[in-house]
Amino acid sequence: MAVSKWIPRWFYQLASPRWCYDITGKLLPVFLVAAALLLLVGLVWALAFAPPDYQQGNSFRIMYIHVPSAILAQSCYMLMAVAGAVGLIWKIKVADMVAFACAPIGASIAVMALATGAIWGKPTWGSWWVWDARLTSMLILLFLYLGVMALYAAMDNETMAAKAASVLSLVGLVNIPIIKYSVEWWNTLHQPATFSLTEKPSMPIEMWLPLLVMVLGFYCFFAVSLMLRLRNEIIRRERRSGWVRELITSR
Repeated sequence: MAVSKWIPRWFYQLASPRWCYDITGKLLPVFLVAAALLLLVGLVWALAFAPPDYQQGNSFRIMYIHVPSAILAQSCYMLMAVAGAVGLIWKIKVADMVAFACAPIGASIAVMALATGAIWGKPTWGSWWVWDARLTSMLILLFLYLGVMALYAAMDNETMAAKAASVLSLVGLVNIPIIKYSVEWWNTLHQPATFSLTEKPSMPIEMWLPLLVMVLGFYCFFAVSLMLRLRNEIIRRERRSGWVRELITSR
């Protein structure tokens, strides 16, 4: 049996910019409302109702921004690399657009993770920055995002730029397990993972649940940001297509 029979129909539909534009337009309001509700509930729960940490007091509450942003920065990078690989192998141009859209979003989230980590580290470690294995590998992740963005900006040929950026993002995937397991492989100041779906939480449920809500809210917000950038990129690249002209004139 041909391999193509095992691939779902929606995978091939991704090759259609118009289909992708239409489906993201329908999904946007759903994720926007979900992101707003989850982030609002999560922030109020985390700041007003979660108990203070017995060691760090209230300074630990920065965790509710730092941990989701750190997790999302890695997830966004993996999505960017997978989309780049799909574009390389199957020549699906929407996949190239997804990879292009992911880079600046992921870089912004990585900056947020590093900044909130520094704010958390000052009262905890007494320093804004230490060359800890986890922090250093997260900084490398930011540089990888910036490298991908630089490749897109440096080349006038969008096809060649997408190929070069995809190769870099795929090579950079080796950094993701380093970030995750750095606290286990090396003796670092950084604490072990605070949030995991596969292991029992190391904190009380009244502190863990708002963190889960914030993680979900961050992912929904990321979906909104990605779909907005993707829709803009589809319109830009397909501006000479008939359906885009009809869309513009109908408005």
